Amino acid sequence: MTEGASMTAVLSEGLDGPPGATENVVGDRTLVAVQAVNISRLSTHPVPTVPGTLIVVAGQGPKDSNGAGKSSFIAAITALLGDEQWRFASGARAVAELLFNAELAAQGESRWASADHGYIAGVFAEPDLLDDAVTVWLRVNVDAPHLEIRWRRGVHLAAAPSEAERVALADRRWAELPRSAGRRDLVAKDLGRVLYGGRVRCVSFLSTSVRSKVATNLLSQPLNEIPPERIFGAIAALTGLDRELETERRSRADEHRERAKAAEARERLAEWEAEAAALLTTFDRRDRAREEVAAALRHWRTRQARLLLDATEADAAHTAELARLHAETAELAAAIKAVDREVEQLTGGALDETLAEAARALAELKGRADRIGEDKAVARNRLEELRRRVAALEDRRREADDRDEDAAVKELAEAEARRDEAQQRLGLAKGRLAQAERDLAATEAGEGGAPAQIRALAGAGVAAMGLLDAIDLAPDARERWEIALWPYREAVVVPSTDVPAAVEALRSLPGSMIVPAEGALTGDAVTEGLPAGVECRAALAPFFAALSGDDARGVVVVGGFPEPVTGRVARVQAARAALEAAGDAVEAARGDAADASAEVALAGRRLAGARAAAELESVRETMAELRERLESLATGEAKLGPGLGAAEQTVRRLQARADTRALEVDRLRGRREAHERTRDKAREQAADLADRRAALGVEELRREWGASREAAEEWLLALDADERTWTPDEWWHTAEKHLGEALRRVFPDGAADADMPEEIRFLLRERAEGEGRRTEREQSTFPRLAKALHGHLRQQEDYERHQRRQIEVQVSARRIDMEKASTGAEEAAGAAAAHRTALTAAIRARLQRVSEEFEKLDLAYGGYGATLDFPTPEPPADPEQEWRWKVVPRWRRSEGRRYVPYNRRANTALMDEKAVKLVCAAALAGSGGGRLCLVLDELGRNLGKEHRKEAVALFRRIGETHGITVIGALQDDMEPYAIDACGQYVKLRRSSDTMPYNEPPIVVGHDEHEARVRLLAEHVGVTRPDASP
Repeated sequence: MTEGASMTAVLSEGLDGPPGATENVVGDRTLVAVQAVNISRLSTHPVPTVPGTLIVVAGQGPKDSNGAGKSSFIAAITALLGDEQWRFASGARAVAELLFNAELAAQGESRWASADHGYIAGVFAEPDLLDDAVTVWLRVNVDAPHLEIRWRRGVHLAAAPSEAERVALADRRWAELPRSAGRRDLVAKDLGRVLYGGRVRCVSFLSTSVRSKVATNLLSQPLNEIPPERIFGAIAALTGLDRELETERRSRADEHRERAKAAEARERLAEWEAEAAALLTTFDRRDRAREEVAAALRHWRTRQARLLLDATEADAAHTAELARLHAETAELAAAIKAVDREVEQLTGGALDETLAEAARALAELKGRADRIGEDKAVARNRLEELRRRVAALEDRRREADDRDEDAAVKELAEAEARRDEAQQRLGLAKGRLAQAERDLAATEAGEGGAPAQIRALAGAGVAAMGLLDAIDLAPDARERWEIALWPYREAVVVPSTDVPAAVEALRSLPGSMIVPAEGALTGDAVTEGLPAGVECRAALAPFFAALSGDDARGVVVVGGFPEPVTGRVARVQAARAALEAAGDAVEAARGDAADASAEVALAGRRLAGARAAAELESVRETMAELRERLESLATGEAKLGPGLGAAEQTVRRLQARADTRALEVDRLRGRREAHERTRDKAREQAADLADRRAALGVEELRREWGASREAAEEWLLALDADERTWTPDEWWHTAEKHLGEALRRVFPDGAADADMPEEIRFLLRERAEGEGRRTEREQSTFPRLAKALHGHLRQQEDYERHQRRQIEVQVSARRIDMEKASTGAEEAAGAAAAHRTALTAAIRARLQRVSEEFEKLDLAYGGYGATLDFPTPEPPADPEQEWRWKVVPRWRRSEGRRYVPYNRRANTALMDEKAVKLVCAAALAGSGGGRLCLVLDELGRNLGKEHRKEAVALFRRIGETHGITVIGALQDDMEPYAIDACGQYVKLRRSSDTMPYNEPPIVVGHDEHEARVRLLAEHVGVTRPDASP
């Protein structure tokens, strides 16, 4: 056993460059040692391997076997041996994930850096030709290329005392190795061909996440729980069929792409032909549009000729009619002047002036008469109003009772003074009544004498009563004790025990008097210890004792109270008597106030009557003045009568003469207006003719025609008989029809057409949205629009002829391309079908070989025979879908019996045994007879405890019998069973997560080839002189 083996490099002399052969460098050599540098957290110590036996890899991590790097170790071996599951053809990018990552180590990012490259080195040798050993180095890079290959004859490993020195030495060793391809290194895609000649040297089941795609592990669960599709997937991975199936899938994808290309070519051809047909249709429309534009221009030209001739003829007729109208207008002007002279003679100014003067005099007289009448009406109305006022004043004067105004004023003042005194007495009586009501309420509530103090004590929870309410005096004792008690009428009685609390409660009422009583205030009568004739409802003996000893000579209290002042009953009765007396006083004062108010009202009426008598004298004087004014106005109105009648007669006579003259003048003016109307009508006709001549626009039409009138006649004479009868409007409508048809053919989408020139779009917008009537807008824009459209079509004509020729040329070329694409699709389909047929035969042959090897192994190791059923499935139509095969293992359970499917119920030991044999059979079938290495992760994880050792031993026997190197990673629970059944034992160790690398591995094994052991052993322990053997 070599514990903590730290192998040194064997610097065997060999060739400086790579072997001369560029393929199959390793040949039949087998792997005898492996070294990993910066691969995961594996130790950089070389690990020897024994070929052709079972090598188990155990682990000891910080807690259990996990974390020791078992999966990374066996994954590095699969990459070194060219396991195709790494996808070398695609660059093997997943291998870079094996590099040391500081994030996975505790505190790693702060203490170490992640590796950007690392190395996997392997020594390959044959048992009998050890001098011909070859060391292969794989450089693993984070960046592309992710895998580089170099090699050299001999043993060339990195050996140094420490991990850091071995890492540094590895870089130097790599630099010393010759480049494998001249100026560059071979990369991942060359690995299988260059190192192993394209032969399969390794198949694996890796159940962990070291690779992105994990094949089904037939040993990871009971065989009868794995569906047939996954069993085929596992066998395909072990035999290399998965690569063939991937190739088949790619061929299907190629076929699909070719078919898609052909379909796309047909679609493009159809689209192009449709586009070409659309272009040709557009060109045809434009050719017809050119014909329509030419017709529109010809019809417009004919319309211009027709308009010019019609306008010339109309202009001559209008000129003759204008001459006649001018002559008639001159005659009417002379007649109007003769009428004006006659009217001037009749309308002299003397009669009008006389009539106006007489009218003014009449108006002045009528104004004076109207003013007199208005003054008389005002005076009568005022007199009537004063009569009504006199009657009212007579009634009010009678209420004065023969008093004058001064006497009435004096009486009113005296009455008001008496009323004010009575109201004051009433207010005082009401105040005394309210006080009596409050006194009665306080006495009845026991608060007489000291209501504020009693309420304050009640609020503080202290029992109290008024002193006078607590004492009853006999009649014969009143004289003596009422005088003595009167100064204490506002005192309160409280129990002696409550005196402190009472004092505290009455602090806000300074001057309050408190009389302590012996015992509680129960209200019962007490006479003990009291003077004669005194009875109390509280024990007040101390108070009376003190009161009896007082020297009263310094104070004199007048006695003789009419009613008792002590005792609650007596005090209540006295308060009620006082309330009744106050009520009687209020009623008496109220009667006196009412009488005084009545006297004030009477005095007021007398004062008003006295003042009405004085006003009555003044009104009567005013009425006398008004009567005199009415008499004066009547006299003036009588004087105006004769003059007003004469003025009216004069005006009527002058007005008659003026009316006769006006009739004559109106007759003459009627004649003049008739002449003016006739003249105006002639002028209007002349103006209308002038406007019509101007509207004809003969000169404008001649400019538009661009030639002489005779040329227009010749143009029209060239027409047929029917066309010569057409009017200008008919020629216009026909031209507009041709132009509209041309526009529709050139621009089907109207003004929204993207190909329409801006000039044409502007003219169409002016036609649709411009000012004036629609016909006028269309006629004004017709020449410009037709010219613009004709120019646009002329510019497109050469381009369209060229496009027609191009379309004819491209039609044949594109049809040839489509035929080529169809031929390519047919050829791809044929090639895919042929490849699929060949692959089907190859898959069946490979599966048949696996079945035969399965049969041999089962018979050789205690079974009764086993086989595989593998029906051929239909290939999928989807190019991305996998071709799913199914494999159903069958075996005999006794001699001579028929084969039973694997998913029939059976004991676990049998299932584990068949799974081991099936895995080995697939590995043998896929090796092709070469040196094979079978790498298994989680070896025996699903095996039962009773037969784990037997199953592991079966792997060893099969491996040693057939020359297969089986490398399996173990969990803790498998280690005791595998240690005695394996051919080599490797244990990886790491005691703490803070360690960047593992500790030196423990390797225990036996190799019957002594020379091979010596080849490696002489360098084991060179850097560890104290290592134990």
